[in-house]
Amino acid sequence: MRPFAFKRAAAPADAVKFVAANRDARFIAGGTNLVDLIKEGVDSPNELVDISRLPLSTVRSMPGGGITIGALAKNTDTANHPIVRKDFPLLTQAILAGASPQIRNMATNGGNLMQRTRCHYFYDLATPCNKRQPGSGCAAKDGLNRYSAIFGWSDSCVAVHPSDMCVALAALDAMVNVQGMDGKTRTIKFTDFHRLPEASPEKDNTLAHGELIVSIDVPKNNFAANSYYLKVRDRASYAFALVSVAAALHVERGTIRSARLALGGVAHKPWRAAAAESFLAGKRAEIGVFQQAAELAVKDAKPLSENGYKVKLAQRAVAKALGRAANL
Repeated sequence: MRPFAFKRAAAPADAVKFVAANRDARFIAGGTNLVDLIKEGVDSPNELVDISRLPLSTVRSMPGGGITIGALAKNTDTANHPIVRKDFPLLTQAILAGASPQIRNMATNGGNLMQRTRCHYFYDLATPCNKRQPGSGCAAKDGLNRYSAIFGWSDSCVAVHPSDMCVALAALDAMVNVQGMDGKTRTIKFTDFHRLPEASPEKDNTLAHGELIVSIDVPKNNFAANSYYLKVRDRASYAFALVSVAAALHVERGTIRSARLALGGVAHKPWRAAAAESFLAGKRAEIGVFQQAAELAVKDAKPLSENGYKVKLAQRAVAKALGRAANL
């Protein structure tokens, strides 16, 4: 392990200043992903800036509805917060589907957004990986790609984003608030926060180096009564999704007024199924309609040599999650 300096930030501005001044510095809070990356030699910062004691762990209602979730609030505390459970049950379900209780007790919301792919080749220093070493190649594309992407991949990278929480946040039209060197906070649409790999897969998101996530806003919606998070995985717990679906419906008298649909385990970022969402608006909440929406959700899938099963799996998962959301 490479030796590193350790600093504790007294304020968000200090944390930003420390990391922005050093390309090899990293923020650390719960450390549930970063520590693994360091131990495996995938990442080797020469400086860690501890942000765990910053006052960024509040979960509170926003004026006019919606909720603000502190970046340093723990996953467990967020999932079990009374406001989240009551008004945003989809988020609770997604968080509780991830990792293990021990990890959720340590992991922060901001860290969840920043976690890196669990692609086997990314963690294997003996194989080429453009995310780990740009320009070296992607071993997964023509290798063992059972867990890889079926949407949005490029010749440079076929890895998938591992988060469950992020899939729900994408479906709920969340916004990410980040603080930069100028002391100002800018807001990023959640669907714009993570990137597709294209030619630069080493860039997971749209943050500049040194920008600090301070909170996540989830706007008021009408989905609480009709939402469901479905995770399909190889084993019942402590496993990443083969396919996951966050389904949210606003239903009035059996008719869908609006719909949100996001998939996990299928792309370099949480994947919004926009065509299926548009199709569902104005339709009756019926199984046949959900099956048609599911077909639209996977229409543009491009499977690799070993993950063609994900297309049919995703289609069935979408239909099932919509049915569960509609209480059918």
